[in-house]
Amino acid sequence: MVIACLGWGSLIWKPDVLPIASEWFMDGPALPVEFSRIGDGGELATAICLNAPPCRVFWTVLATDSLEQACSALREREQIPAQREDGIGVYLAQGSSTGPLAHWARERQVDALVWTALPPRLHSEGHLPTSEDAVAYLRSLTGEKLEHARDYIRQVPAQIDTPYRRDIQKQLGWK
Repeated sequence: MVIACLGWGSLIWKPDVLPIASEWFMDGPALPVEFSRIGDGGELATAICLNAPPCRVFWTVLATDSLEQACSALREREQIPAQREDGIGVYLAQGSSTGPLAHWARERQVDALVWTALPPRLHSEGHLPTSEDAVAYLRSLTGEKLEHARDYIRQVPAQIDTPYRRDIQKQLGWK
């Protein structure tokens, strides 16, 4: 079984315990990703955001043939508690599955996909920030949190080109 992990943020440059078996490829499926989740370190992280326009994400093959092991490794890397059901997304290609993920996976001979499925978070879980909220949040940071947030946005590959990112670059000058 070939299992791939989709990525659009820090997994790409800091996979840690994630058992990757290939480079990160740039031709992942187009998904609605936005800088919409305040991370535990204070960064404004990327997350699946259903009202965002799609952008092409990255993917890598995992060094496991067990979907359970792939989910467990991603959960460990992302520090998502086991009891949290919404933290890991899974797609299992089966027979005549249809849709963009099925088509993408079939073209690359991938049997299953996993990804981080944590929702947007501003002041509370599931609270989707507007672009103005995102910029205001980043403006409010100081010291190490500010540096960490700036570094995060700078390290996310330019391919993850989102409306919020463009607003952050324009208003804060973070390239």
